[in-house]
Amino acid sequence: MKKLLFILPILLVFLSSFAVIHKFYVSVTQIEYNKEEKSLQIISRIFIDDIEEVFRKRYDENIELVSEKQEAKVDQYLSTYLNQKLSITVNGQEVFFNYIGKEYDNDLVLCYLEVENVPSLEIITISNQVLMGFFDEQQNIVHVKKGKKRKSLILEKEKDKGMLKFSE
Repeated sequence: MKKLLFILPILLVFLSSFAVIHKFYVSVTQIEYNKEEKSLQIISRIFIDDIEEVFRKRYDENIELVSEKQEAKVDQYLSTYLNQKLSITVNGQEVFFNYIGKEYDNDLVLCYLEVENVPSLEIITISNQVLMGFFDEQQNIVHVKKGKKRKSLILEKEKDKGMLKFSE
């Protein structure tokens, strides 16, 4: 019995050395067309630790997203980064979003964006390269809602752009 109690922990350590811990890299962006306001209202959910790692490599090695002291800096980095990595075309015309702000929800940062002056939404093309330059396994899920219709895309490093049609 003592021999078994001695061998069991060694066996568990040996077997666990073959297990590979794999982190899942994903962001989710929701785009909703608001017909009354003629706008696209966007919420992009990104894991704090992932975007913080990117900001530390790109902008400032000491940045902390949840720090109140660095809030203005974090907003600037989020706005700049999202403008570089997220692009939207509506009905064949490139549109530009305004960075509204952010909030934290557990281990996520929710980024609020808005595209104004969108008279109609028939076709939307989205390119979402958020975190793709840093994490090869990154997937960016995009949900687009117009009225009661909802369509989705899963974008990856090899296919970071997709189109959805709402005219059908």
